[in-house]
Amino acid sequence: MAKRILAVDDEEDILELLRYNLKRDGYQVECAATGEEAIGLASANPPDLILLDLMLPGLDGLSVCRALRQNPRTSSVPVVMLTARGEEADVVAGLEVGADDYVTKPFSPRVLTARVRAVLRRRGRDEPGDEAVIKVHDLAL
Repeated sequence: MAKRILAVDDEEDILELLRYNLKRDGYQVECAATGEEAIGLASANPPDLILLDLMLPGLDGLSVCRALRQNPRTSSVPVVMLTARGEEADVVAGLEVGADDYVTKPFSPRVLTARVRAVLRRRGRDEPGDEAVIKVHDLAL
């Protein structure tokens, strides 16, 4: 089954570029243009990864990332910041609120998809498999 990615950016051309390149690489892509929309979509049906712009109308990307990390349904979803803000303080702030990676615009679509694959690969190693679950009647450990 294809991995699902939620792309969050207020620029339609960036969303279209992400949608095209990620779909070409076999991912399912859902898009959001605001932080509030992103939180709603991610909470309702958590994706496998979120690409998140920092500068969004309304709720900014740092606030969105913070909210995602505090929500039990989305706390373990990898977040890759994708933003024009490339100052050291911005990168550090993004990583400290819980982003798993930070990519600055302009970006290479090939490099971005490679980073997406790498983050998803690391996440797959961190997830326990079915063999790690012990079941006794209705109790699963």
